[in-house]
Amino acid sequence: MSEQYSRQKQARILRIFRKIHRTTGALLFVFFFFISVTGLLLGWKKHSGGAILPKSYTGTSTDLKDWLPLESLHQQAVIILHDSISSSLSPELERIDVRKDKGMVKFVFVDHFWGVQLDGATGELLHIERRRSDFIENIHDGSILDYYFETEGEWIKLTYTTIMGLALLTFTVTGFWLWYGPKMMRRSR
Repeated sequence: MSEQYSRQKQARILRIFRKIHRTTGALLFVFFFFISVTGLLLGWKKHSGGAILPKSYTGTSTDLKDWLPLESLHQQAVIILHDSISSSLSPELERIDVRKDKGMVKFVFVDHFWGVQLDGATGELLHIERRRSDFIENIHDGSILDYYFETEGEWIKLTYTTIMGLALLTFTVTGFWLWYGPKMMRRSR
């Protein structure tokens, strides 16, 4: 009697896990689709021939003594951004990426996914880049919504990543049990 009760209990647990697995998958299908596609693109970004992640160009000197001051390079990057792309773009920086080994400084702007690569020594333009990898990353982690809704503290991203992380954990546990549970039930016959 206890063996049959145990099998019924295992079968009930399997049905519950199957329902959780199916419901979670159905509710979050679109989000999992975006995460998987953007994750693939981000994994391949360095091997995209510059389509996703722009190539880093090389300047004339890797010796920092030869370089112009960062403030001067920043002013030059903003001038190039406004002259080459649009004068209405914000000059606010997300980051400055100093590549000493390449003799190059990359200025990445906050609001519009553009970057400007300058020769660190001369301030000459090496490349203007569309930051597709940053845009894809923002879709991947949900921060694109914080960007468009201008939220403080990235609350949408935190909520999104928490839900998706918990969903993946739920999928892992229920998926494992849906695979292992029937094997366990067959053994107990």
